[in-house]
Amino acid sequence: MVGSLFDEPGDFDRTALAGKLRALAGQNICIGGSSWKYEGWLGQIYSRERYLSRGRFSRKLFEAECLREYAETFPAVCGDFAFYQFPGEEFWRKLFAQVPGPFRFAFKVPEQITCKVFPAHARYGPHAGHENPEFLNSRLLYEMFLRPLMPYRAQTAVLIFEFGAFSRRTFAGLPDFLDSLDPFLAALPPEFRYAVEIRTPDFLERDYFACLRNHGVAHVYNAWSKMPELRHQIAIPDSMTADFLVCRALLRHGRTYETAVETFQPYTEIRDPNPEARDSMRILIGRARENKEFLFLFVNNRLEGNSPLTILSVVAPHTIV
Repeated sequence: MVGSLFDEPGDFDRTALAGKLRALAGQNICIGGSSWKYEGWLGQIYSRERYLSRGRFSRKLFEAECLREYAETFPAVCGDFAFYQFPGEEFWRKLFAQVPGPFRFAFKVPEQITCKVFPAHARYGPHAGHENPEFLNSRLLYEMFLRPLMPYRAQTAVLIFEFGAFSRRTFAGLPDFLDSLDPFLAALPPEFRYAVEIRTPDFLERDYFACLRNHGVAHVYNAWSKMPELRHQIAIPDSMTADFLVCRALLRHGRTYETAVETFQPYTEIRDPNPEARDSMRILIGRARENKEFLFLFVNNRLEGNSPLTILSVVAPHTIV
């Protein structure tokens, strides 16, 4: 148990934010953060007194229980954690038991499925730098990930296949990637919604969007360091590939993930407003309303410094944050 070093902001109106997000969720526009275990949100989304043990703030208690309080404000969240593991049945049972029925999760599919070559990083151990023999293995995906999730499919908003930037040595070009992606998407069971997030800008071409459209899979509009700005992706005529929309606002264009972490931790406040990204998210909200489509929109702390305040600025544009 440790005490927190953060001063809590005192003027965050979580009740008003919850009301706006609840109204939008009633229109099938579900907005939330990327993960939820941030002590920097104490005094905004979280109440310190709920996580006291023997009079002191308990990080262990906070991490175990804060999802319940998160769900009192937000209708959805993106579970980035799933990218790094195949959660077991007991994990899923405990996770879904913490939230009310209408709450929705998006999950990133484990990298064991989407990583073509494991990065040369210590956490990959002996696999670092080597080809992944399970890349786009639909049987492994079903047995280890989709089957355990089946009892919770009604609360699973969308499953996201995140593909890191591909080098020419990995795929010579888009056609080679689609040769692998197309049969994989064709083999997916229909019980879930699916979306593809790519981080290779050159792949944003007609054939890529056509492949997704053929399988009813959404393109993830993603704000990432080397991807085109959200507004440019939204403007691509072929980019709407399903009857629902998915957006992940992650980073400012040109900024690396590591720099964003160093700049914004502990994520207590907006430190670098991004009006262009906010406007792009409002465009998607407007489009979803007009077309009466589902929109799943997730905002990361590393976009501006504090995703609750970013979200507040998007849904209440006259609020100064």
